[in-house]
Amino acid sequence: MDASRRSAWVVAGFAAALDLALVVCAWGFISLLTDAEVISSAAAGRLVGPAAVAASGAALLLHLARALRDPSRIAATTLLAALWTWLAFVVVAAIGYAVATGGIIASLVFALGLGIGWFGLLVPALAALVASLAVITARGMAGGVERPRWPWERDDEE
Repeated sequence: MDASRRSAWVVAGFAAALDLALVVCAWGFISLLTDAEVISSAAAGRLVGPAAVAASGAALLLHLARALRDPSRIAATTLLAALWTWLAFVVVAAIGYAVATGGIIASLVFALGLGIGWFGLLVPALAALVASLAVITARGMAGGVERPRWPWERDDEE
């Protein structure tokens, strides 16, 4: 694996982890402050929300791993990250609700309602933010920017 692919996977992995952490944090604070349930339907079960968020994180990871090999287009990468994460979130929510309840039409209504609600719209918004930061990081790495070093890590020549 060449260096550009390896660094793309590393940046994409950290970006996906950051995205998952931001989604969980934002959902927790919004749920706490507004006294609203993230998954409003009790019939969905406990795993629909985490599975949908995990799918959105996996979609972001795969998209960024491919897109960051050549980090020249920030707008396209950001918009596609938002799109792929939202689609993965809604599709897995629909599948999870269908498995839990057995209703196809009800699962589509549930998933689209979740996807266009405040909690669902946070998924692509945070993915777009994280993707833009990942592109900036990948551009810096491609341009030769090195990580900051502590004083004891520097050579004595400096």
